[in-house]
Amino acid sequence: MRSARTGGPVARRTATEHGGDRGRMYRGREGQWTWVAHRATDVIIILFLFAHVVDTAVIGWGPNAYDKVIAVYRNPGVGFLELVLVACVIFHALNGVRIMIVDFWPKATLWYRQLAYGTIGLFVASMIPITIVMGNRIIQEIRG
Repeated sequence: MRSARTGGPVARRTATEHGGDRGRMYRGREGQWTWVAHRATDVIIILFLFAHVVDTAVIGWGPNAYDKVIAVYRNPGVGFLELVLVACVIFHALNGVRIMIVDFWPKATLWYRQLAYGTIGLFVASMIPITIVMGNRIIQEIRG
């Protein structure tokens, strides 16, 4: 195919090159996925804070009402959600430190990928003992 204006060849995109008519989906890299995880953990933490304010406000209805609400936290499902909350807080904090390093030390952008994987490594390393401790408590609650 030739360009009408210049008479030279025109670049032509074929459907098979780019996965059909829709093109290729952006697969993301460390920056995109850490951004998504940071925002998701932020939302989860805020939802917990809202629930915490509500369950603490129940004390206004008397100690019996408060004790009933707090008894819900002995449920193994809620114990699992607490483990998820701890994971969110730890990831959010570690990723926040990584973001501050990149923001305040411009040369850190040269090691962006290493910093992202370092953050994930620290997160996994810190969650192993926490999961063991909290997981044992959840299992004991399930067994009765």
